[in-house]
Amino acid sequence: MSLINTEVKPFKAQAYLNGQFIEVTEADLKGKWSVVFFYPADFTFVCPTELGDLADNYAEFKKLGVEIYAVSTDTHFTHKAWHDSSAEIKKIEYPMVGDPTWTLAKNFEVLIEAAGLADRGTFVIDPEGKIQIVEINAGGIGRDAQELLRKVKAAQYVHAHPGEVCPAKWKEGDATLAPSIDLVGKI
Repeated sequence: MSLINTEVKPFKAQAYLNGQFIEVTEADLKGKWSVVFFYPADFTFVCPTELGDLADNYAEFKKLGVEIYAVSTDTHFTHKAWHDSSAEIKKIEYPMVGDPTWTLAKNFEVLIEAAGLADRGTFVIDPEGKIQIVEINAGGIGRDAQELLRKVKAAQYVHAHPGEVCPAKWKEGDATLAPSIDLVGKI
């Protein structure tokens, strides 16, 4: 069963953010756009490149009213230790959520139970708390923050313009489509 258009399930987790431990719940994902960005583990190889890329593009996400939540099955204490010891991770200004009980990984269906880790899952959530984009990558395949920004812009456009859709490779300002019987067989 797809998670698209389903509401985020209830959760409560501890996160590390800007030198503090904070609590994050499903309520924090409502009222704005959110990206929940699962990665396998702290102190690894592909993960810091992805989280650093998100950090480098974080201001662009914020301009769109989007909050990023990075999540792994590590604890919030481990997130702090990684943040304090890695120049790449030190750039992060978004919450790093700990999920040692696997609640979030199970809720978002990205848990690799035998390993106790999460798949590389990306979820874009609209202001109503509904999942609009789901993307799962194999462990060795890193994600691109610029491509995620493009997809977030498309999701926001479609959300704000009912009856319009964004075609392949759509970028902000490009033409959209209004599905109708007149378009069938003409694209």
